[in-house]
Order: sequence, then structure tokens, then C-alpha cells
Amino acid sequence: MDFFMKLPRSKKEFALFMAIVSVISVNIIAPLITCFEVGFHFSVWLDVLHVIPFIWLAVIALVLLTYKPAQWLTSKIIDKNDSFNSHITINILCTVLMMSVFLTVIGTWIGCRDISLFPVTHFFFKWPRNFAVSFGVELLIAQPIARKVLFIIHSSHDAKNSSTAFSSQNAA
Repeated sequence: MDFFMKLPRSKKEFALFMAIVSVISVNIIAPLITCFEVGFHFSVWLDVLHVIPFIWLAVIALVLLTYKPAQWLTSKIIDKNDSFNSHITINILCTVLMMSVFLTVIGTWIGCRDISLFPVTHFFFKWPRNFAVSFGVELLIAQPIARKVLFIIHSSHDAKNSSTAFSSQNAA
């Protein structure tokens, strides 16, 4: 039931789900990681706001590129009979794992407005923190909110359809 009620049923719902998750994630993760890098100052947060649209575009592109590989990896780890929460947690883990690898480098390039080897040479120092922050935000904030929105949409849509079906049966 959770799979049907809390996950996208169509491409339109997938786009809505992805938009909600990506906007929440980018607006929390990018400033948080940047502040860990250079300090928690208002000016740092303002600087991040200028690059968030570019980071968001990179996130959307990477979600679309890593979607199928993350699903494949998830299917190798879990069983079909595992719970909804197991499926979601492992899928988030696989998705964040793949995306954090790319965004540790690409996000630094976008944020610094410079393509250099710095994020590559410092990857193993930066990636664990970036992964942990991203995993926490996705698991505890962004995806639960998006699933709640879909649940509300599906509940409303299903209630409307059942009342329409009920009234058409009574009319016959």
C-alpha cells in the first residue's frame, strides 16, 4: 500500500517528486556543506544563494543519470518482500552514494566558479562529510516531505474517484 500511495504513479508525479526533493535538498545541502568548508557566516550563505540554481541544474541532470543505476543497485541489495522502509532507505543510500561522488567534485567546481583538480585531490577528505550530510537530509527531510505530498495527492485523487464511482453506481 505504501508503494502505491507514497511513490510517483506517473511521469508527472515523478517530476513533482523530483522537484520537491531536489529543491529542498539543494537549499539545505549546498549551504550546509559550504559553511562547513569556509565558515558559518551570513555572507557565505548569501554567496551560496547565487550558485544554487546552477547546482540545482547539476542535481537534476545527475538524478536522471543515476536513477536507473541506483535502482539496479538497490535491487541487488534488497529482496522484493522487504518492507517499504527498507526499499526506500536502501534506494536513498544508493542514490546519495552515486550522486555525492559526482557532486563532491562538480559542486565544488560550481561553487568556486573554477574547474581545478582541488576537489579531485581532496576527494577522500571531503566526500565522507558530503555523503553523510546528503544522506541525512534526503532520508530525514527531503524525501519524507515529498512522499507526504504524494500521499496527500493520491489520497485526494483516490477519494474523488471512489466518490465518483459510488455516485455513478447509485445513479444506475
